[in-house]
Amino acid sequence: MNAEGLVEVVLPGKVEPEGLEIRHGAVPVAGPGQVVIRMEATGVSFAEQQMRRGRYYDQPPFPFVPGYDLVGTVLTTGQGVDPGLAGTRVAALVKVGGWASHVRVEAADVVPVPDGIGAAEAETVVVNGITAWQMLHRKARVRTGQTILVHGANGGVGSVLVQLARAAGVKVIGTASARHHDALRERGVTPVDYRTENVAARVRELAPGGVDAVFDHVGGRSAVDSWNLLAPGGTLVAYGSASTRDDTGSKQGPVLKLLGRVLLWNTLPNGRRAYFFNVWAGRALSKDRFRARLRADLTQVFTALQRGDVTAQIAAQLPLTQAAEALRLAESGTVAGKVVLNP
Repeated sequence: MNAEGLVEVVLPGKVEPEGLEIRHGAVPVAGPGQVVIRMEATGVSFAEQQMRRGRYYDQPPFPFVPGYDLVGTVLTTGQGVDPGLAGTRVAALVKVGGWASHVRVEAADVVPVPDGIGAAEAETVVVNGITAWQMLHRKARVRTGQTILVHGANGGVGSVLVQLARAAGVKVIGTASARHHDALRERGVTPVDYRTENVAARVRELAPGGVDAVFDHVGGRSAVDSWNLLAPGGTLVAYGSASTRDDTGSKQGPVLKLLGRVLLWNTLPNGRRAYFFNVWAGRALSKDRFRARLRADLTQVFTALQRGDVTAQIAAQLPLTQAAEALRLAESGTVAGKVVLNP
């Protein structure tokens, strides 16, 4: 009945992108409470760039199949799962395992993709969209008329974040290299060139009283500057340490240092708050609550995509077997939006 085979990309160890391996096997079988998704689009996120260097703070031991999220059609359903799910297009956040032609996941972890949204379009806003939505609305709780600073405003998360913020009536200052400034201005963002300008000084000129929230994926020195740019009552949401991507040494180090700073800052009596955002937070405490929140938030993001509040930014689409080239392209810093892999 099913003559298809499984194709997956394996990360065998700390390798250059060319060291990724292609493996063939049998299509997985859905167990109780599970579905098997025929992948239509998966993506290259910052996590995979860190994982191939062994730098992602809770990656599994090598070898493993990377791939943080995917969009596809439910092929088969396991015992206890509504058989009506078969044939529907869904998205899933998996952390690892997405770079495969067929992926087995818990049925409770899939979120339906509304009609009229293509697989690649939907893929651009799964991990990036959930991250942006939760940081903006659950952590910073932005309100119309506020001003925020978004680092890497043209990046995967940044580009979704600025669009969701603009849709909420928020003023946005965004850092990016000069070649992205015209695109940012078209989105109503005030751009700042982090390569040639003193970001902190420029942001102070634009927002003399400070900004209401900063979204910082850079970490290190940048996080300290970001904290100092907050208005009283403002919120810093740190969500990575891109500045240490190529460092050697402890992969937990930069994150622990940042967490230490966040804890310290939150003891200061100035009404400001700092968070280290992790999209998986709360899953260990309550899977049900985590899943309900994820489903609600991703559904909001898909609705924003349907309305045109958010435009899917597909940087490039490559076949799964060219994952090495896709990873190289994503790491080059020359593309805007998400590099998508198709089967």
